[in-house]
Amino acid sequence: MKRFFKIVIYILAVLLIVIGVGIVYVSLGLPNIDAPEEIEIVADAEQIARGEYLAHHVMLCMDCHAQRDFSLFSGPPKPNTLGAGGDKFDHSMGFPGVFIAPNITPAGIGDWTDGELFRLITTGVKKNGDPIFPVMPYQSYGKLDPEDIKAVIAYIRTLEPVQNDLPSSKADFPMNLILNTIPQPAELKPMPPKKDVIKYGEYLVTAGACADCHTNFENGAYIGPRLGGGREFPFPDGTVVRSANLTADETGIGDLSEDNFVALFKKYETDPFQNIAVKQGDFQTIMPWVMYAGMDTTDLRAIYKYLKSLEPVKNQVEKVSFAN
Repeated sequence: MKRFFKIVIYILAVLLIVIGVGIVYVSLGLPNIDAPEEIEIVADAEQIARGEYLAHHVMLCMDCHAQRDFSLFSGPPKPNTLGAGGDKFDHSMGFPGVFIAPNITPAGIGDWTDGELFRLITTGVKKNGDPIFPVMPYQSYGKLDPEDIKAVIAYIRTLEPVQNDLPSSKADFPMNLILNTIPQPAELKPMPPKKDVIKYGEYLVTAGACADCHTNFENGAYIGPRLGGGREFPFPDGTVVRSANLTADETGIGDLSEDNFVALFKKYETDPFQNIAVKQGDFQTIMPWVMYAGMDTTDLRAIYKYLKSLEPVKNQVEKVSFAN
């Protein structure tokens, strides 16, 4: 019997050592991402314009890195907060921690090199080597054309500096350890030509990280079919809105024509739809329609064609549940 207990103690000791070594490796040895490249972006007007278009209407950097005004329909960003950060993602939205969008105006990133910003956007690793939670969809951005990433960096360098002291993001245990295992090397690739409509549409859906919101999500993990919709977004008053099914099934966009798909977005480009006041009890959404409204019509048509090419997923989504 004594020999048995010695064996058990020995096994437990070995397991503790292995677990300890694993924790030390995950804590100190990861993420295993190369040092930032030495990049110096010498921007011209065309590159800055491209970056502005992406940041405002496709990748929507200005959606999270600003303060959204939810007294208006779709919560457009307040103009004087563009790039200043502060949007919060916490437990009420199903996140394993509290994550704050940082200040990306020159006041917040002035001491970052272009290479450090490029690595952060495409791999999720900060200048000090720490990972960020992928609420910023760096896993999608890491699949884009490097010239588009550089264009965004060029643009945010031109923003008006805004001083904005923000709290640090904090992941819950064990996510604070798991975070180190998430970053992977970027898989950057050239943007497909626009004439290859479906591939180009796929590129735009990746750049917009559409699947992040339009895929069911619970307890920090995606659980539903990609782009099948159903992810819940609770509002402080108890109302819950859910993302739409974007696949070609009749419960998604199957019955929606291309022109009507485009019109859904473009109507918010006109003034009457950009400042719709929302009172308590009215329908509200986190979908940034006003920002997406500025997307080029050719791009919207490409997105539609790509979505229609996907395998249909039957998922009838209840758009909203109002608080009692």
